[in-house]
Amino acid sequence: MLASNSSSFASSEFIGGVNSPERVLNMHFYMPPDVRSVELMSSGQTDPQIIELLMAELPKYALVPHRVRKQSTGFIFNRIWAAIKRESLLVVAEGVAEPRDVDALFADVFKSETTPFRFMDEVGLDVVLDIENHYCELAGVENKSAPMLEEYIANGWLGVKSGRGFYNDYT
Repeated sequence: MLASNSSSFASSEFIGGVNSPERVLNMHFYMPPDVRSVELMSSGQTDPQIIELLMAELPKYALVPHRVRKQSTGFIFNRIWAAIKRESLLVVAEGVAEPRDVDALFADVFKSETTPFRFMDEVGLDVVLDIENHYCELAGVENKSAPMLEEYIANGWLGVKSGRGFYNDYT
């Protein structure tokens, strides 16, 4: 089996030249590593028995498999997260709010310790920009938050991995 962990590129986009495309799938893990969910998605040519095998085997490793029932650009969670991330970035890029405002509201309303801007800082703002550019390119729309992200990246503010991103309290 060959499984891609890409969150925004379907394995069907890069299986050309693979001798056994029926053995290729997307198997997406999440961060941080204590998140136990794993999404499984066919390449469009994946043998259904491979998905069934993984659905049965992954719980033995304390993982929680979720079947993506149709090939998609982005997984179930990633598509929902993309909308939250896109709008969070836009309200800051447009000057409607600061990252701390968005995160405070999100934490209060959803009773969640994970908030949009802290999560983006964990992922890395360079990765966030690449993913957003990919989604916008596929949708044929402008990435309106790109200039803001590009400015952060130009300043070396990549998030947790550089010690500063939307927040500057990382050591």
